[in-house]
Amino acid sequence: MFVCLYCRMPKFLNMKTSFTNNILIVLVTGAKGQLGSEIQRLSSNYNFKFLFADKSSLDLSDRNQMASYFKNNKINTVINCAAYTSVDKAETDFKIADTVNHLAVCNLAEISKMNNCKLIHISSDYVYNGRNYKPYTESDTTNPCSVYGKTKLAGENCIQKLNIENSIIIRTSWLYSSYGTNFVKTMLKLGNEKKTLDVVCDQVGTPTYARDLAKTILDILPNIQNKNVEIYNYSNEGVLSWYDFAKEIIKMNKLDCNINPIESKDYPSIVERPYYSVMNKAKIKNDFNISIPYWRDSLKECLDEIKYKEEN
Repeated sequence: MFVCLYCRMPKFLNMKTSFTNNILIVLVTGAKGQLGSEIQRLSSNYNFKFLFADKSSLDLSDRNQMASYFKNNKINTVINCAAYTSVDKAETDFKIADTVNHLAVCNLAEISKMNNCKLIHISSDYVYNGRNYKPYTESDTTNPCSVYGKTKLAGENCIQKLNIENSIIIRTSWLYSSYGTNFVKTMLKLGNEKKTLDVVCDQVGTPTYARDLAKTILDILPNIQNKNVEIYNYSNEGVLSWYDFAKEIIKMNKLDCNINPIESKDYPSIVERPYYSVMNKAKIKNDFNISIPYWRDSLKECLDEIKYKEEN
């Protein structure tokens, strides 16, 4: 059963905390995923102590293991990048999706609160129903249409219920990177193999380059000082469809592949995907005085990175 908490989030509070004068000992979960890998790559640029964990080194569903890990390593900050992200498989693999996206998050939130840890949790645009007519704000009603979205929202609700001080939830969309498996790398692979690809044109949103999100998280980390849990939207700037995104990937890489626009009804899927995933980022930009790169600029940076890795 999923419990949805619709509550009015308070304004950002600039409060002094015990983190101000102490070095941050940062646990990054899901360290081998796209976002975790990008955080690890950038970590040497920050004066924090990092611990990187994946499911093989830290089981987030094992409360005793987690309690010992936190105590032994004196962790005071957590960036939770761990997630079950296979949207289609989640429909028939509810138990694992719920364990990772919901129950493990509840465990992590409880341990974080017990140890007075700052928690940054990564969530998804899938908590919205994708039927809006203007960019989603953090206060818009959540109403996920998929098991994946429901489990992500359930994880959010645990964090909000515990109301961990100095903690935030970041909802992001269309994440990609030079690491792992994602839409950009899939388009590059298929674009090299095929002359024609069909891509849906009636699902609109904004891609997020994981390195941009990673940098934002690390930049704002020392300045997260709020009494109640805050929710923030984050993606790159701009609006486009998956078709537009695919076209630009193929164009930038100068591949000989034609992209055909199709409707969602012509693309077989057991999941109702959001038709509109554009998110308003004003809150995170205003609260932390940050700027967010335009999606095309970030895509170019990522494609250059992928090319560099292939050549070296």
